Amino acid sequence: MADDPSEQFWYNLKTGGVERGFLSPSSDRVGPFDTADEASHALELLRENSRKWAEEEQADE
Repeated sequence: MADDPSEQFWYNLKTGGVERGFLSPSSDRVGPFDTADEASHALELLRENSRKWAEEEQADE
């Protein structure tokens, strides 16, 4: 993993594209990711994390 986020990969929520570095405003991107491939699957990863968090919250109730 690159230590410098400006050299890592990001998923642009508006365009659906993968970017390297800070090309878009922070409100339009998620990441950072180690590889372009990981960034290209950002929405799947976000959905999976949301599902896990929801399950954890239900278990805590």
